[in-house]
Amino acid sequence: MTTITTRCPHCQSMNRLPVERIDASPTCGRCKMQLVQGKPIEGTPVNLSALIKADLPVIVDFWAPWCGPCKNFGPIFEELSTQDKSARFVKVDTQAQQQLGALYNIRSIPTLMLFKNGKVVDTLNGALPKTQFKAWLSQALLK
Repeated sequence: MTTITTRCPHCQSMNRLPVERIDASPTCGRCKMQLVQGKPIEGTPVNLSALIKADLPVIVDFWAPWCGPCKNFGPIFEELSTQDKSARFVKVDTQAQQQLGALYNIRSIPTLMLFKNGKVVDTLNGALPKTQFKAWLSQALLK
């Protein structure tokens, strides 16, 4: 059984979670709030590999807190994470997780990568308006 470690979006505590249970509305061991529903999962060196190898496609937003386009795109990414159940949404802070930025050769931010079964299927550099991002994601999921 593969597990990931994810931060609770409510109380910020770390939780270990079997990948198979992600779709079962898991709750935080500390505050009992839902862990992965309605918010992107925080990608870390501990959990990203397991997340991208799961059966469900994963869209990863590589971003940084000082990046203006990243800040503007963040709410769009988060909104779609609550609406689109065809993929799992993950955010990787490249300032805090520099090793992940280097591992995936992130040269500009925001960079979005779509993974299926552990492999990069499509990449998008730069932020898009909501309708264009939805169109890109729909096309990328067909690959």
